[in-house]
Amino acid sequence: MLLKALRGDARLAEWLRDLEGEGSALREAPLPDADTLPDVLLDLSVPHEHINELVALRARLAADPESMTLLARCVTRFVRDMGEIGKGWEPPAFPATTGALGRCFHLYVFIAALPYIRAHHQERGVPEDVSRRTLADLGRHVSVHHRRVGGPGLLFPWWIALHFHGELFQLGRLQFQRALLGRHTGRAVAAAGLDLGPGDPCLSLHITDFRGPLTPAACDRSLALAREFFARHYPDERQAVAVCDSWLLDPQLKRYLPADSNIIRFQDRFDVACEETNPDDSVPIGFVFGDPEIPLDELPRRNSVERAVGDHLRAGGHWYGGRGWFAL
Repeated sequence: MLLKALRGDARLAEWLRDLEGEGSALREAPLPDADTLPDVLLDLSVPHEHINELVALRARLAADPESMTLLARCVTRFVRDMGEIGKGWEPPAFPATTGALGRCFHLYVFIAALPYIRAHHQERGVPEDVSRRTLADLGRHVSVHHRRVGGPGLLFPWWIALHFHGELFQLGRLQFQRALLGRHTGRAVAAAGLDLGPGDPCLSLHITDFRGPLTPAACDRSLALAREFFARHYPDERQAVAVCDSWLLDPQLKRYLPADSNIIRFQDRFDVACEETNPDDSVPIGFVFGDPEIPLDELPRRNSVERAVGDHLRAGGHWYGGRGWFAL
């Protein structure tokens, strides 16, 4: 059973004990029935080919009282501080020993939490289309999992937790996370003369795949939407600065891509907050090619970005994250 496999993992056994020690009354964690679940999954953009398997796994989950109690504990912890920055729950990925149910368990946690995040969106007056597109990123991440390892699941359940906790919104091409300035970026912003510093509110920009080109026009539209959205729905937060922490801000890309390319024009929006000194080659490989484990000599060269990432690594170079900011 699921809990037996989890207790056999020392890290997850501690996580289970923390959940059991919450002490608060369990919230309701309703799962849609087998007839309703397909519609819910499709509303969340889960690909059609995974629907039948997820409906079958739902029956297995519902038939296991211990797993259903775990689901209720997860939902209770997850929605406890709904909407508060940095107070969300970061669910861990389950080991392969938990099988298909463990691989998909967090999907059911987020589905059971839908009434709570939708209520939060309604309380804040978030438009229905923004709510729908934000939560539909769950389906995109199911596609990312399928592309990487096959079958439904979530590679990074902690990331989707931001969407379902009211901290992140899809606004056009970009995603915007309600966040706080970190130490390095906050100091850079303050040094530039802005009346802001570490710990002050900001918007963290994220670039998703499967959403078309990262054109300047698409970014401009997203930024315009974000300025209006957060001023209207989170007026108590002063969102005066946008930040980004991404390998797409690695300045080495300018050696390979033309100045008028979408990535370089995106880079040029930012002032550098600090330079990363620890390489992380797996991140660009995973994002560009879909699998960070592909051997270097097998990386394709089908477009300028693939050629840039692969050729740089094959020449003995490394890729680094970049941190940047600009005033909204």
